[in-house]
Amino acid sequence: MSDPYLCPNCKTNRTRFNIIDQVPKSIKIDPQSGEIIEENIQNLDPFHLPYRGPDYKIQCGVCGLIEDERLFVKRAQHQQQGL
Repeated sequence: MSDPYLCPNCKTNRTRFNIIDQVPKSIKIDPQSGEIIEENIQNLDPFHLPYRGPDYKIQCGVCGLIEDERLFVKRAQHQQQGL
């Protein structure tokens, strides 16, 4: 998180952002009722894939866009190359 950001949506915000921590929790639910049967499953069964997404996402503090950090970094790099 030491790279400059630029919002790819509003294209003006370079300073106001929110970091959203993503904390995955594996659960198993009852297919009829939707009730949680099991939480924080340590040993996932073969058909339950573990979470493979980013640890956090970034939200623009101006327009509210929520995306992966790399999009904000790439937009800032693209803007700097054009100057």
